[in-house]
Amino acid sequence: MASVELKGLGKRYGDAVAVDDVSLLIGHGQLVCLLGPSGCGKTTTLRLIAGFLEPSAGEIVVGGKTLSSTQRTVPPEGRNMSMIFQSYALWPHMTVAENVAYGLRIRKMDKATIGSKLKAILSTTRLEALAERYPGELSGGQQQRVSLARALVVEPETLLLDEPLSNLDANLREEMRFEIRRLHDQYRYTTVYVTHDQSEAMTTADQIAVMNLGRIEQLGTPKEIYDAPRSVFVARFIGGSNILEGKAVDATHVAIGGTTLETTGRTLSKGEAVPVSIRQHEIELSTTEPSGANRLHAVVNRQVFLGAARDYTVALDDKTELRVTAPPAQDIAPGQKVWLRLPAERCRALTGGNEG
Repeated sequence: MASVELKGLGKRYGDAVAVDDVSLLIGHGQLVCLLGPSGCGKTTTLRLIAGFLEPSAGEIVVGGKTLSSTQRTVPPEGRNMSMIFQSYALWPHMTVAENVAYGLRIRKMDKATIGSKLKAILSTTRLEALAERYPGELSGGQQQRVSLARALVVEPETLLLDEPLSNLDANLREEMRFEIRRLHDQYRYTTVYVTHDQSEAMTTADQIAVMNLGRIEQLGTPKEIYDAPRSVFVARFIGGSNILEGKAVDATHVAIGGTTLETTGRTLSKGEAVPVSIRQHEIELSTTEPSGANRLHAVVNRQVFLGAARDYTVALDDKTELRVTAPPAQDIAPGQKVWLRLPAERCRALTGGNEG
């Protein structure tokens, strides 16, 4: 295993900036997800790590060795990395066993070693019963497991995954998230995983790097990213937050919608414009005025029954709309006046950030 360090990494195409001054240290055996919308630079970053692209600025250092710089780029075959693509990229004329063993054969390993490694990886990835089948005879999830087995069997220093589950249906995606995490826990390869799917990142990653406009907007554990977003972009992209715009009254209070909200997250300067985030399920909805601070008056515009919850859209007195998730038994008709309580510890004062 080897650490992967990106130092001021950049990639330009003429005047267009795809990756902009990205610095990131991925420790031995860590799984880090590069998460963000299309065009944020995550796949370009992965291709730079793989050696498919040459950087316009910065360096990539793996295991203490500089593999990419503006002066020299080690080609992909010289990096001891395995990459898994969206399309699986399996040889259709080879069986599962032949596909998995392909990397060992081109490394000219002896027959006994190949047999031993093949048996072990087929067992680990639960492919033993499928060893003599061809890719066209497999489901999408099975093909993805073959792709994983082929990447792992060569014992790479670094494993790179580019949207590996995007071609699977919802149920298979959920199953394969846990499978990828299980295999990572077993092998502990240093892994860089690119995805636009928040649930994928939350399930698989040790750390998530949320990317926006070619930069890392925030880096942290899944819990840190979810519970403590620092910018408007991260709050909206991870989990879907309501964003309220207000003005700081003092270091911890913001004037919003005719009332004053106590906030957490950062120290404020009086008079500054402050966006405040709160997630839909953190707002308490009531038809009677609650006690305590952080209360807002609203009117129900819409509600949808979702089985396990009700999804409300409510309008504040200044016409600002908020989304609220409430228990299914809480049935409040559109047009009815309600009260909202926004717990102070859940009202996070953000930086404006860049919403892309």
